[in-house]
Amino acid sequence: MEKDDLKSLVTQMHKELLENIDSQEQANKEQVIKYLQDAIRTIRKIDDNKIDSIEHAKLAFTNAYKEIAKESLTSYKKTNGKFEELTKLHKETFEEFKPHFIDVPSITTKFNEIQSHMTHEIQKANEVIQMLSSQIKDLEEDSHLDGLTKVFNRKALNHYLEEITKKGSLQHELHLLILDIDDFKKINDTYGHIAGDKILIFLANLLRKTLRDGDKVFRYGGEEFVIILNRVDTNKCEEIARRILHNVSANTLLYKGESVKITMSIGSTRYVAGDTPESLIERADRALYKSKTKGKNQLNMENNNGN
Repeated sequence: MEKDDLKSLVTQMHKELLENIDSQEQANKEQVIKYLQDAIRTIRKIDDNKIDSIEHAKLAFTNAYKEIAKESLTSYKKTNGKFEELTKLHKETFEEFKPHFIDVPSITTKFNEIQSHMTHEIQKANEVIQMLSSQIKDLEEDSHLDGLTKVFNRKALNHYLEEITKKGSLQHELHLLILDIDDFKKINDTYGHIAGDKILIFLANLLRKTLRDGDKVFRYGGEEFVIILNRVDTNKCEEIARRILHNVSANTLLYKGESVKITMSIGSTRYVAGDTPESLIERADRALYKSKTKGKNQLNMENNNGN
């Protein structure tokens, strides 16, 4: 593990430990000991050569999701308690006026008070929802995982390509593939954006199952994915890409009782010494454009001299 990675892990562990202590009403020594023991186990599992191992270790230190869930639960317990009090008050109001002649102004005043309390509690609940949504969004932006598909995001791709291109020449071949879902806008227009999200999740899972452990899947943006194939030659890269095309087209997603057929177009290129993250992406993107213009549901490959 690089020195900077180690410092980053320790910094995050320290930050999250302090935040967890602050979030507890009565923090104690045992909680700190348990956190440190969990941290030791997590660090021991880190594979120094894998970006996903390090990033998932960072996520393991981040108990913010647990704290958010806990805070949410506590908040809604309090809200439910308030509504129970209001229900009791409601009942007592009716009991109070049972033996008497109905006094409309008094009843109106009582119910206006109840309504005011309920409106206040609902407003507080909505504020909690907005706060939790904002915190989750911040956590997802800080992480290297895409919030929807749970594969690596574009930020992780940029970081990975920068690290690769800094090395100059590599001892093994590396290929980059850009995959784009064919006619995705038409699918969204026909079935809705929820169906579109389900397709993205479905494809991300399918890609993970198709690839080897050392290969990496990134959500590049929208309906596009990027795959990094390590230690494969051009023939093996082509074999893997065509297997992906077959697996995607051979599977059918069921949505609300309807069968949704999906295909993808792929553009591929091989890394060469002197490449930048931009040059790699640009070549793969040109190859993808050829796949789209030649009829979709196919693979085109382009190396560094445009062939």
